[in-house]
Amino acid sequence: MERITEIYVVLENKPSTLGDLCSYLAENEINIEAIGVFHDTAKLYVKNLNKTVKLLQKLNYIIDLRDVLLIDIENRPGALADLTTKLGDEGINIDYLYGTVSHKPNMNTVILDVNKIDEAMRVLEA
Repeated sequence: MERITEIYVVLENKPSTLGDLCSYLAENEINIEAIGVFHDTAKLYVKNLNKTVKLLQKLNYIIDLRDVLLIDIENRPGALADLTTKLGDEGINIDYLYGTVSHKPNMNTVILDVNKIDEAMRVLEA
């Protein structure tokens, strides 16, 4: 588990908007490690944060940076239930969650935005 910085990007809700964003990143050799797309926003995790932020600002995207958790969980039934229940039992709210491919065998990776990030890390490390 690690705390990462995610880029929250406001998108117009119209055809080709997401394609344009992904194309701009690709043309600038920025690899998207994880992405969640919701109605009019994209949440991105990239390795080269500073380069990506500068590019998006240059292209006039409205962005915000957020600290979120990246967590590898077992690829088995109930693993996500265990994780989310553990946080909920401690009064930690999950604002959103999305998944991506893990580079570890038999694992999945989830990215969570929680209301108490330090407490969530403490609970999950225990």
